[in-house]
Amino acid sequence: MTVTTYLLYLLIAVPLTIWVARTLSRNGRIFLVDVFGGNEDFADAVNRLLVVGFYLLNLGFVTLFLRSGSPVEDASGVFEQLSVKLGVVMLVLGVVHLTNVWIFNKIRTRSRLDTMTRPPVPPNDTVHGPGFVGGAPQIWPADHA
Repeated sequence: MTVTTYLLYLLIAVPLTIWVARTLSRNGRIFLVDVFGGNEDFADAVNRLLVVGFYLLNLGFVTLFLRSGSPVEDASGVFEQLSVKLGVVMLVLGVVHLTNVWIFNKIRTRSRLDTMTRPPVPPNDTVHGPGFVGGAPQIWPADHA
C-alpha cells in the first residue's frame, strides 16, 4: 500500500503543481506588465523565469516530501497520508504564490511612488511673486496672527 500511496501522491501533486504554475503565469502576466511599467517583453521574460523557479522549488519539495515515516497498511492509511501530503503541498504552493505577489506589489508600489514624486514640469531656479521682491519675503503683520 505504501507504493500505491507514493504513486497516487505523485499523480496528484505533479499535475497540481503544473496547473498552478500555468494558471499563475497566464493570469499574472497583466500584473507583471503593470509592475514593469508596460514593458511587455521584460514582463514576459520575468514571467517565464518565475515559472521555471516555481517548478524547481515546488517539484523539488514534492519529491523531498514523498517519503513516508511509516508504512501504509490499508486504504484509510492511503487517504490519511495523501491528505496530509497534498495539504502541505497546497499550503507551500499558496505561500510561494503570496510571497511572489507581495514582492512584486512592493516593486510596483515603489515605482509608482517614484513617478508620483517627480514634478510634472521642471522647477524654476527663481521664485517670483509678492513678498519676494528684493530677495527677502515680507514678514506677516503681527496684528493678523
